[in-house]
Amino acid sequence: MENKRYVHELPREAGITAPLPLTGCPFTAQKKQRLHILALGDVGTTLLIGLRLLGAADIESIGICDLNEKNLSRLEMEINQIRYPFAGQGTEPLLPPVDIVQEDRLFDCDVFVFCASKGVPPLEAQGDVRMAQLAANRGLIRHFAALAKAAAYRGFVCIVSDPVDPLCAAFLDASGLKPWQIQGYGLGVMNARACYYAEKDGRFTHYLTAGRAFGPHGADLVIADSVTAYDDALSRKLTGQVVQANMRVRELGYKPYIAPALSSAALSILLSLRGHWHYGSVYLGDAAKGAFFGVKNRFTPAGIEYEDLPLCQTLYERLQTAYMNLCALR
Repeated sequence: MENKRYVHELPREAGITAPLPLTGCPFTAQKKQRLHILALGDVGTTLLIGLRLLGAADIESIGICDLNEKNLSRLEMEINQIRYPFAGQGTEPLLPPVDIVQEDRLFDCDVFVFCASKGVPPLEAQGDVRMAQLAANRGLIRHFAALAKAAAYRGFVCIVSDPVDPLCAAFLDASGLKPWQIQGYGLGVMNARACYYAEKDGRFTHYLTAGRAFGPHGADLVIADSVTAYDDALSRKLTGQVVQANMRVRELGYKPYIAPALSSAALSILLSLRGHWHYGSVYLGDAAKGAFFGVKNRFTPAGIEYEDLPLCQTLYERLQTAYMNLCALR
């Protein structure tokens, strides 16, 4: 019988013998949270709409912060005008109110969502456009990580900007926060794209019930057609389609931000706050080295629990490659 390998073994590949524990929860699950969003471009605005519409049971209030004051004023007006016609008079819920917050109040919240970005690639950009943003966004995220450190922030940090996984590590290094306080939200849309193609192509149908997504929101993504009967050729073909899905939208003349803002961010963040299973990047490493790695996980009162299934050697080796490449970006 083939020996099976597990996600928890990945840090050993980088020589890490004592990974930092994930035994902590930065919020009280199933309690309404005060949430702040930094930067309201295409992704941040779409995320805001999703949280306003879907977050009535989970979010107490939403604070928005952006350099563009006119955009903030517009969003404060328009988003607060999204409401059920008879909210508060019957069974229809009151949606979470939206307020403008300044930078000095960014970390006066329970949940901080980072959507800021510099140098968004133009539509004609080729290749893995996510990695092209690393240098600019790493400097940006360190600035706000320093603010979190100065505020002695004890809440939850959600990284949405690309490239999600290295930016999580940069925030961890500069903020002094615990690894369980930070999670990256990029893998949800990769799973959603895999489901999209599985619904269109019968060869991949079993992904809908037996498949998983692992690793980064980018070129080293690992889509497994099945975790119990893994087919490497099929899985790599499906992975290729998922990785290129954003380029298919760009070829039509549009930036691919709607599905990521909702599948990776809004829906996954809400699932996190409820203590439900979702896709996100969690830290596998020690204080000196390691990486945020995308897996199916959930928050429990004791901390982060991630799915640690027995994997065949071929699939594990794909995860190993992705993990080691992320470690090299630290």
